[in-house]
Amino acid sequence: MNDSVVIIPTYNEIENIESIIRAVLSQHKSFHILVVDDNSPDKTAKKVEQLQSEFGERLFIENRTKKAGLGTAYVHGFKWALQRDYQFIFEMDADFSHNPNDLEKLYDACHFGGADLAIGSRYVTGVNVVNWPLSRVLLSYFASVYVKFITGMQIHDATAGFVCFKREVLETIDLDKIKFVGYAFQIEMKYRTFCGKFKITEVPIIFTDRTRGVSKMSNAIIKEAIFGVIALRIRKVFNTL
Repeated sequence: MNDSVVIIPTYNEIENIESIIRAVLSQHKSFHILVVDDNSPDKTAKKVEQLQSEFGERLFIENRTKKAGLGTAYVHGFKWALQRDYQFIFEMDADFSHNPNDLEKLYDACHFGGADLAIGSRYVTGVNVVNWPLSRVLLSYFASVYVKFITGMQIHDATAGFVCFKREVLETIDLDKIKFVGYAFQIEMKYRTFCGKFKITEVPIIFTDRTRGVSKMSNAIIKEAIFGVIALRIRKVFNTL
């Protein structure tokens, strides 16, 4: 049994999905992939199903009936992975903003470096972002500064979506209590890991904005992150997290 699974949520990623699957499965370290697709109208899921005949038991897909948000897709994937024997569970975007070549760095940080959560960080060694407008860089960077101030987490990239969890972390977190779906979901998972006193390590990566497909960013996601951080801190103070 492979010890590592990469969860890739998708919605209308037909332009990227085959390439990202091939890139992940061609790494020197062997990974499995679970695609969680939200009934993409562009037939992303169908392409994954076609590729399953080539990659066999290294590629899996879970089809959901509607678009229900990034956070719920990952929670679905986490539960799927915990029902199996995976020891290292990854989050990764489908659009190549996360370089598949960095997967092994995250794995090594957990498997050999003692981290319980390894974060592919855009900001731990400066600002390592390619093809984003300055406004987007500033929004993302200062979001992490804001999160650090509110929560006390000493994490440079709190909204990062390229991470590796050790199995024990996800077994400890009550996944049914996860509230958020966008940027706030990424913050919530890190905060719950932090509150569980697990070891968190940031691994420097270079983040490259997508060149194909459409970003899922929206004002609602930004608003959720801003107010969600305060809500997380309040729930922690009142021991209702």
